[in-house]
Amino acid sequence: MHIEIHPIPKENILDIMPLLKIVNTKTPHGLLEKRVLEMVNYQNYECIGLFLDKKLIGITGLWYSLRHYIGKSVEPDHVIIDKAYRGQNLGKQFFNWIYEYTKSKGCEAIELNTYTGNTKSHKFYYNEGFDIYGFHFLKVMRADKSFY
Repeated sequence: MHIEIHPIPKENILDIMPLLKIVNTKTPHGLLEKRVLEMVNYQNYECIGLFLDKKLIGITGLWYSLRHYIGKSVEPDHVIIDKAYRGQNLGKQFFNWIYEYTKSKGCEAIELNTYTGNTKSHKFYYNEGFDIYGFHFLKVMRADKSFY
């Protein structure tokens, strides 16, 4: 079993779609592709892949920002590991890589969001030393008020 973790090149970014659609079930496929392409080409976003024997089995987006209360920070977004590979300590390895990689880019803190019903992720993040600092609120301002 050979594990590799590295940024996914922009030209291969749509390779993440099968994994991304595991948690993003409401956004129409074409719109999701369009958003991913805009994120990787025009935003402060980078996608990291977790590969097992060259097969993409995990992803996370990394959003970089400078915040007045903590300094340079990174937000892992949509951390997804294929269900067939969970429970094998891969999440821990993935996050250890993310810690070192983002520290090498000057990040001083990591912030993240997780869905309230995803209790397995809560346990994982507590075990990784994360604390709950606040709440994430969302207001959809589109006319249809739909979340997608």
